[in-house]
Amino acid sequence: MSMVASAEDRLRRIGFVSDNPLAHLEGQDMLDEVLDRVRRVLHADTAAVLLLEHDSRELVATAALGIEVEVRQGVRIPFGRGFAGTVAATKKPKLLERIDSTTVLNQLLWEKGIQTLLGVPLLVGGEVLGVLHVGTFRQHKFTDDDIELLQLAADRIALSVQAQRSQAARAAAAELQRSLLPPRLPSVPFLDLAARYVPGGRASVAGDWYDVFALPSGWLGVVIGDVVGHDLPAAVVMGRLRSALRAYALDCGDPAEVLSKLDRKAQHFEPGIMATVLYGMVEPGFERIHLSSAGHLPPVLVRPGQPAVLTGLQIDPPIGALRDIRRHSAVIEMSPGGLVCLYTDGLVERRDRPIDIGLERLRKVVAPGPADSVCAKAMAALIGDDIPEDDVALLVVRRHDAAEVGPLDLDLPAVPEALKDVRAAMRRWLSAAGVSPDATADLLLAVGEACTNVVEHAYGPGGGTVTVHLHLEGPDVVATVADRGRWRAPRGSNRGRGILLMQRCCDDVFLARTGDGTTVTIRRAIVEGNAGRR
Repeated sequence: MSMVASAEDRLRRIGFVSDNPLAHLEGQDMLDEVLDRVRRVLHADTAAVLLLEHDSRELVATAALGIEVEVRQGVRIPFGRGFAGTVAATKKPKLLERIDSTTVLNQLLWEKGIQTLLGVPLLVGGEVLGVLHVGTFRQHKFTDDDIELLQLAADRIALSVQAQRSQAARAAAAELQRSLLPPRLPSVPFLDLAARYVPGGRASVAGDWYDVFALPSGWLGVVIGDVVGHDLPAAVVMGRLRSALRAYALDCGDPAEVLSKLDRKAQHFEPGIMATVLYGMVEPGFERIHLSSAGHLPPVLVRPGQPAVLTGLQIDPPIGALRDIRRHSAVIEMSPGGLVCLYTDGLVERRDRPIDIGLERLRKVVAPGPADSVCAKAMAALIGDDIPEDDVALLVVRRHDAAEVGPLDLDLPAVPEALKDVRAAMRRWLSAAGVSPDATADLLLAVGEACTNVVEHAYGPGGGTVTVHLHLEGPDVVATVADRGRWRAPRGSNRGRGILLMQRCCDDVFLARTGDGTTVTIRRAIVEGNAGRR
């Protein structure tokens, strides 16, 4: 009868720490409830859970009853040291019947008067997640059944902690994904941009990325990269590399120099990581892109009327591979209507065939057209209905052709600082419109002079605005510069010659003054052969 009662009592105690209602509790509520039940069924005075931080290799007090001060004071125990550290390192239960500075590291335990400690590891699939321990303020003999029961409770806690961490990691990965990839590509006049990103397998985030950003110099930075590894750790490294590259890009005018600085930073602060990166800088007029590759596959270049080609870009070692190497840059012409396609190896590489086959398929499918359409066709041809084995990032940069160029309209404050913005916008527009270098120089000079006159003469201390409009009219570019002010008379013997300068470099200049302001209309042939200096 006593044996039956003993078996029934054992089953009751097991059910008490593992029954179904616990499955509906989460987080701190679940930990507190399990600790309370364990403390009662084992006749203990204290119960605590310490979870292992893998980066620091320390056990951190996370939940406690009867010794809540452990959590409030942020107790941390090094892995492998002290009572809890030994339980974690050996992955075995441990019983202590003497609690002092020679047996435990956490002085709170003996200061509180704990006489006996029993600890067991939190294990999932052989991996240590932490330690569960109970204590008494009196001498107490814990039995083998007590140890088995405490391990059962630890297993329940370990599974819950693992599930919570997985859920938190997925949420963190999704949030990291949203924060690190551009929510939308920037709107750049006269460029067409499109991108795709798909994580490999069934992951939600990984180490591939793309980026597009404007630089203070008027150049445009474009990046595509691939961190070796998967899931959240690779995404975290990717985020650090992305931020560092952006910072170096602000101060460096050569993409090879940017990648050299990025490599040095990675090898110093994050030894052991490796990544391939392709960084390009598009000139303000979009005629050329300067590229440097750190172990990354060469981009595909398309020019109107010609088949796509893989650029003959020199491929330097990846970030993190070798120290103190000389990196190289190359300059590639971007024709009006042409495009550059940047991608990661997940788009073209498969386990069952050489990568050259994927590269050739990509080269054949990339053709002139809208950037988004190019992305869609590439993904359809190389990914299709399959789940990608590896992460895929794809970025297409296409330069508009002359037929797509609409008017340029600027409305800026009439201050000297605005003149550089006018010149930068005009250079982009004139380049996209196919205007010859000589005509571009003449128009920049003439329009710049007209804008300078507005800044100096049109307004008083209250200031105003200058409006610039450019459009194509047959073989000519027609530019108008307008203000809403009342001009002051020229001051000094060498002033008032701006109209003469404009007339010398353009085909026609017309000045109209009204009570609402002044408008200067400038006409210049697109190419030198059409110019007539009327």
